[in-house]
Parts: sequence; C-alpha cells; structure tokens
Amino acid sequence: MLKLILRRLAWSIPLVLVASVVSFALVALLPGDAARSLLGPNATADQLEAARQELGLDRPLWVQYWNWLSGALHGDLGSSLINRQPVAGQLGDRLGPSLSLIIGAVLVATAVGVLMGVRAARRGAVGRLVQAGSIIGLALPDFWLGLVLVVVFAVKLAAFPPTGYIPLGQDPAGWLNSLVLPVITLAMPATATIARQARDAVSAALDQTYVRTLRAAGVPELSVVYRHALKNAAVPVLTVIGMVFVGALGGTVAVEFIFAIPGLGSTAVQATSAHDLPLIQGVVVYFTLIVVAVNLLVDVAYGYLNPRARLS
Repeated sequence: MLKLILRRLAWSIPLVLVASVVSFALVALLPGDAARSLLGPNATADQLEAARQELGLDRPLWVQYWNWLSGALHGDLGSSLINRQPVAGQLGDRLGPSLSLIIGAVLVATAVGVLMGVRAARRGAVGRLVQAGSIIGLALPDFWLGLVLVVVFAVKLAAFPPTGYIPLGQDPAGWLNSLVLPVITLAMPATATIARQARDAVSAALDQTYVRTLRAAGVPELSVVYRHALKNAAVPVLTVIGMVFVGALGGTVAVEFIFAIPGLGSTAVQATSAHDLPLIQGVVVYFTLIVVAVNLLVDVAYGYLNPRARLS
C-alpha cells in the first residue's frame, strides 16, 4: 500500500506543474491585463506602462512564470496584483467555505444516490423511477436549480437564508443553515450520477452465483444486498464518487456566485476578470492539490476493497 501511495504522489508532481503552466499561458492570452483592471478604462498610456513595470508585467511571460514558480517551490504563492495581499492568506480564508460546500454535496449525493441505486437494482417501478430521475437531475442546470431553490425556500418560505456563508467556528447552526440550499444545488446532478452507477453495479452483483447461494442458504435479503452485493459493487461506485468530487470543483463556480459564498470558485472568477495572475495560479494549485488528494484517497480505498489493486 505504501508503494502505491508513493507512486501516486510522484505522478502528482508533473500534474501540478502542467496545470500551472497551462493556466498561466491561457490567462496571459486573455485580452487586457492587471494594470488595466487596476487603473480603470480612463488610464493613460503612460500610467498603464508605469503600472505594468511596477507589477512586473513588462517582463517576458516565461520570466514571470519562472519567478512565480521559484517562489511557489519555497511555499510563497506571491501577492495579488490588485490588492497586494498574500495569495496564500486570501485562499486560506476561502478554502473552508469551498470544502464545506463540496464535501457536504458529495456526502449527500453519496448517501442518497447509493440508497436509490440499491433500491432500484431490485428492479420494478422504483428502478424506472430512478432512471427517469437521474436523467432529469443531470439535465437541470446548477444556476437554474439554485435560483429556484432561493425563490421557493428563501424568499417565499423564508426557511433558509438566500445568500451568504457563516463560518463553522462562529455559529455551527448558522453554518449548517447557510449550506443547505447550495449543497442541494450542487448535489442534485451528482446524486443522479451515483444512483445510476450504484444501480448498475449492484444489479450486476445480484446476478452473480454467490448471491443465489447466499439466498439458498437462508441469508436475509438485506444482508445479501447491503453486506455482500454492495461491497462487491463498491469499486465502480467509488470511481464515480471520486469523479463527482472532482466535478464539484467546477460546479462551485456557479453555486458560489449564486449564493454569494466567498470560496475558491468565486475567487477564481474575480481573479480571472481582473487578470490577477498570482491569485489565479494560487487557485489552480489549490484545486490541483485537492484533485490529487481525492485521487489518492480513492486509490487507497481501492486497495482496501480489492487487494489486487495494491500491486498495480
């Protein structure tokens, strides 16, 4: 297992490097720059040139990237070009809201999706209902669903706050209350995806010979389904859960914007519009490290569920 973890960590190094290079190049290709965003549209050419020199934007792109990379390798992600605040400090404050949203959505989607999928694996009307529900859940756009939830549960019923985020340490009940609507919004398509995968995997496991043997031996049906069939179907379901977690990183952009959550997704949008390269690079590094951590956890879970995976 230790060798598996070390191999995955070794592969993560070029992944982080490639992600940082690609993001740096793509943002540099966008029209405009941080000097224009900082000084506004009425700035003169001389003012823009002086700001570019002060910010280091007059240097070649590869020099700018090398300077950023040299600092990042020493744990310094630089300072924002717009507000001159350390990037690590800004993103550290925004990591908690994003992780709260993503982890909450994945947990809800996993619990509901697996239960729905297991129930649907036993076929019948419930299976057809899950099939239809999964198609609807995947088709609903995040921004539309979020707006509908705000109108119904925040405006009309006043059951939850429409926007905002309360830190867990400040008010645990308020923290939970502020996450209900955004978590549901982010979890809806993920639930549909997990439910379909769980249904297919458990259905295939229930058709195996060992299941018929267990039933013939008088093992209770719940034990057959949840203790034996679900465990053997866990690997493909776990794969989808890992993909859902990674996909939720992109979903946070729209959800955080709708519910005014100060997370990494909304920060990425603001930094991109301002051409704030150090802040964008910091978000990319955080997102990439989260992806690496999730993939590593999935690989470890593979090794636990299937010992043969430890040798791959």
